[in-house]
Amino acid sequence: MVFSSLLFLFLFLPIVLTGYLLVGRRGDRCFLLGAGLFFYAWGEMFFVFIMLLTMILNFIFALFIETFKKARPVNLFKPRMFLWLAVMLNLGLLVIYKYLSFLTTNVNWMTQALGFSPTLTAPSFYLPLGLSFFTFRSLSYVIDVYRGKMEASKKWVSVFLYFSFFPLAIAGPIARFSEMAPGMFNRVINIELFLTGMKRFIIGLGKKCLIANTLASVADRVFSLPAGQLPAELAWLGVLCYTLQIYFDFSGYSDMAIGLGKLFGFTILENFNYPYISQSIREFWRRWHISLSSWFRDYVYIPMGGNQSGSVRVYVNLIIVFLLCGLWHGAQWTFVVWGLWHGFFIVLERLGSNRRLADFWKPLRHAYVLIVVILGWVFFRSETLSQALGLFQALFGFSRADRLEFPIRLFLNREVALAFLAGTIFSGPIPLGFEKITNHLLAKSGSARKRIVHWGLSFLLVFSLGIIFLASVMSLAGGTYNPFIYFRF
Repeated sequence: MVFSSLLFLFLFLPIVLTGYLLVGRRGDRCFLLGAGLFFYAWGEMFFVFIMLLTMILNFIFALFIETFKKARPVNLFKPRMFLWLAVMLNLGLLVIYKYLSFLTTNVNWMTQALGFSPTLTAPSFYLPLGLSFFTFRSLSYVIDVYRGKMEASKKWVSVFLYFSFFPLAIAGPIARFSEMAPGMFNRVINIELFLTGMKRFIIGLGKKCLIANTLASVADRVFSLPAGQLPAELAWLGVLCYTLQIYFDFSGYSDMAIGLGKLFGFTILENFNYPYISQSIREFWRRWHISLSSWFRDYVYIPMGGNQSGSVRVYVNLIIVFLLCGLWHGAQWTFVVWGLWHGFFIVLERLGSNRRLADFWKPLRHAYVLIVVILGWVFFRSETLSQALGLFQALFGFSRADRLEFPIRLFLNREVALAFLAGTIFSGPIPLGFEKITNHLLAKSGSARKRIVHWGLSFLLVFSLGIIFLASVMSLAGGTYNPFIYFRF
């Protein structure tokens, strides 16, 4: 069950909202905990039991860390021991379900290359939805307790709710307990916050259903074709559609999660900040998937020495971080290369290119970032490295494709063109500009005129949101292509 489904919109969400309001403040956290477990069990019935066991163990480990930090040192029980137990538990699950087959395949390949017969076999596991997000949330909680950034909560309901909060369950953002704690213990729910949440949710739904899904139908068709049969213009269309699809899909889900959080009195931090307007790759990663990049910064990069080490060590640290970032997205060499691709340009900018880049004309800096990011998405979306290399050949006109076999008009219709245009426009800070204009109009108006302008703008906003919601629901009801991009993560 995903947010962009009729089942969620017209059954699950109304029932949960109604129940949440009826149970009152005493039972609302228990109710949301139950709703989160049910939501996850709907798609992962077996893994929800492993998830429950992991939640219990992480809760206990954090309490032990807190207890033995305050007690006199005892050789047998040290906080670090429980930290490592928590790390091994969480990363162990991730390795077993996500990386075991990948590791086994590559070890066998290496032994075969050395002249030995491959002997390792690994059971095939289905990757549970949102496992990577759940693992990183769990690790951040235990590590923050160990570092003394927060105290371990003795209220198990609050901790379990943090681990299983359904808006964050399968697609993030990777919120931290300290960010959600105010909502756990001092929730404020009012009509203004509720309406703000509904607005944000509808905008995210529109991003997903009207832009991302429409462009996904083209991107997936192009990437499913043999790369050698793709003419250059069709290859570029597929890659550009995917560039917009992944942004509006992922940022749309983040918007919906943030909006849902507000409906229940929780503040979830922003996860995207118009990354495609960046002027450097470093800036891109400050704007793209902010919760993930900040997680790697705080829990991997800084503990390795961060910027405080020598220059060579800093560059090695950056490469390691982006290698891990690529692997986090999937157990494939394409993701590894995608991570190293971004790590290479980050290091290049730190070597001094960033200072020279700052002297360039802004449109040229913007073009540089877009080229690097768009070409990086080729690795990210491809199933194999050979497919990625074939797509690069097609992009730069080195394929032997027959343009008559796959003419671009078979893929580019009016609906796709409108979605592409909307995606291009709204990938920039157009809403912020509109907000500035409305604030300017209100500031320049007298009291009587201000009321008229205010009501006019409010009507326009409600009307626009209504159109977006209605169009999204019609799209879902019509059986429009609605892929779930996060099953790989």
